[in-house]
Amino acid sequence: MGDPAADPAPASAADPVARSPIPPAAPTRIVAGWEVSDRRSEASLRLADVSPLAKLHVRADEDGAFAAAIGTDFLHAARDEHRVLVTGSGPGEWTLLGPVGSVAAMTAAVKAIDVPDRVTTVDLTHGRALLRLTGDAARAVLAVICAIDLDDQVVPDGTCLRSSVAGVVTDVVRDDRAGERSYLLHCERSSGAYLAEQLADVGRDHGLDVEGFLAATD
Repeated sequence: MGDPAADPAPASAADPVARSPIPPAAPTRIVAGWEVSDRRSEASLRLADVSPLAKLHVRADEDGAFAAAIGTDFLHAARDEHRVLVTGSGPGEWTLLGPVGSVAAMTAAVKAIDVPDRVTTVDLTHGRALLRLTGDAARAVLAVICAIDLDDQVVPDGTCLRSSVAGVVTDVVRDDRAGERSYLLHCERSSGAYLAEQLADVGRDHGLDVEGFLAATD
């Protein structure tokens, strides 16, 4: 989806600060204009707010040339050569997740795909909350509040689906990190804090700890 280039430089103290709907755990820092948690954890189950990541929603004909060019089908997710995670979030619908501050580069890359289809893009970065739940117990936590069977045979790494999680319509993406089970969950901004609270409540019995915003590749 085009090279997002180098990670954006940290904002100066005078720059406006964007904030996730989920209050960041102390200590905090500013990354490319976003206030994020700088907390670190070595717990076996971790929940991180990665809402600052760029989010671009794309629509096109599900059977058209753009769908063939982008190469990621409905219900699947894959990273391209520029670290952008392309998720097939619906028929003829994709959500691209990229490094913080890269939505302009992703939009330009989508527009540069030379196809006859009508392709529309919407920047969802500030309109959606995005969480990452990582650890072997992540599946057990989600099983309590999500009706989808998350067995590895049903939802392997690289799967994208939309379901109700704790009563919230949520896109769930299986995106393992270095061989460790991990899920990205994104929902409407207004439901972000509630979803984070529900995940934390259920995860407490599994030793869940809060982790800060790690890097642009989160």
